[in-house]
Amino acid sequence: MLGLDFDLLAKRLREHTAGLAATIDGLDPAMPVPTCPEWQVRDLVVHVGHAHRWAAEIIRTDRRVPLPDPSEATPGPPANWPEWLRLGATLLIDAVQAVGPQAKVWIVAAEGPAIFWLRRLLNDTTVHHADAAFTAGVDYKLDPDHAADVITEGLQLISYSGAEKLKPEVAELRGTGQTLLWRPEEPGLDGWRITRTPEGVRWEHSAEDADVTVSGPVRDLLLMFTGRLPVGGVTGDRALLDHWVTHTAF
Repeated sequence: MLGLDFDLLAKRLREHTAGLAATIDGLDPAMPVPTCPEWQVRDLVVHVGHAHRWAAEIIRTDRRVPLPDPSEATPGPPANWPEWLRLGATLLIDAVQAVGPQAKVWIVAAEGPAIFWLRRLLNDTTVHHADAAFTAGVDYKLDPDHAADVITEGLQLISYSGAEKLKPEVAELRGTGQTLLWRPEEPGLDGWRITRTPEGVRWEHSAEDADVTVSGPVRDLLLMFTGRLPVGGVTGDRALLDHWVTHTAF
């Protein structure tokens, strides 16, 4: 797991931003992104580049900053997009380093350490790097520990006590004890066992059987978990899994 190691998170953010930048370089800005049906390549670039800058401004100013309107984005001409993306990652890394990774800042619904944003935007960029790869028709590689951390953070966000205010669909994930297991095939990686309770989603690292289980390489589990690949390797209650996927899509 990547956890909250500043140097490792910064290194990975640079790597995946650079990978995304290289992948979109030369693509038609109006080319559809198949894994984000409402987006074109320009939307993908704007989302990632502005998210980095948005978080950096939050950290620098220590205040809540409105999320930029994508329609007002100014990433410059397409030829400059790769450098614009890489600069955004640098601005975010520098902002966290300047205040200190543990400095308290606004983190969506509360206060938390500035490094929260480094992990959050790394994982967001990691998934959008996959979007770029699918769009360009090129291979997408991801270290197993990194893929595992993206799933873990996703579950932390979904099970957060204020998640329903930020994403109302999460309220539909309440249940009466139904369980789902995402089981990676890599030795040494723990699975994620999710329980739908009346109070909301709860999860733990476990390999214990569940009502429905999804098994496969952890990279593929991540892409299925985030809606980038059709869900396969399923045993058990498929309807329960389909309901989960529908209400966690982003």
